Amino acid sequence: MSDTILAQDHGNWVEITLNRPDRLNSFNDEMHYALRATLEGARDNGARAVLLTGAGRGFCAGQDLGDRDPSKMDGPPDLSKTVRTFYAPLVNLIRSLDFPVICAVNGVAAGAGANVALACDMVLAAESAKFIQSFSKVGLIPDTGGSWHLPRLLGEARAKGLALTAQPLPAKQAEDWGLIWKAIADDQLMDEARALTAKLADGPTLGLGLTKQCIQAAAVDTLEDHLEMEADAMKTCGESADYAEGVSSFLEKRAPKFQGK
Repeated sequence: MSDTILAQDHGNWVEITLNRPDRLNSFNDEMHYALRATLEGARDNGARAVLLTGAGRGFCAGQDLGDRDPSKMDGPPDLSKTVRTFYAPLVNLIRSLDFPVICAVNGVAAGAGANVALACDMVLAAESAKFIQSFSKVGLIPDTGGSWHLPRLLGEARAKGLALTAQPLPAKQAEDWGLIWKAIADDQLMDEARALTAKLADGPTLGLGLTKQCIQAAAVDTLEDHLEMEADAMKTCGESADYAEGVSSFLEKRAPKFQGK
């Protein structure tokens, strides 16, 4: 396993750390492959939640531009290849996982780093953290799902403002605007993020995964189609061991023991 990614197994959930702190955890090809392999491994090994964070003083500064410097190449880079090979598959993987993916943004999240965080299901950020759509500083557009997520989370006006100006958005303002779930005191971030991830991993993760998929689909579904999706999901949940356990524990006034199935 590449040392650009650290993974800690907590039993039914996995903590994944981007580990290029000397480069503010910016992505190179090696880290891309390692992160995807780690997420896929968590899925294949039965994890019921994942926590994603960064090493050092930042979460992720996006793409390592040293690897995409036109002055050091024979010609201009094909950035569509970078998006299609690395960033789009990563976003699709995070969104497709049938369990919660929590992101703890421990410092600056810039460019693709900010948008990887936004692809996760719940984002907690240190109060000192900032989200920066830095693409316009180098003549690019917000990729990694940024131009899709931003207007849906913030509306067109704020999305354009952040994307066109590359103005840093402090964590507390990101919380107030509804871009992230919560801003937390720096010294409490990881404790709260780990506690949340552990709690979700112990929960009815079959239903949590279907909840995630239903909410994500709402951005493009018609109401009629979405009501059908809800009905199908409720059938699956109603036939699950988790639902039976949830009802039994409620009626028996005891803590439930969910299995995620």
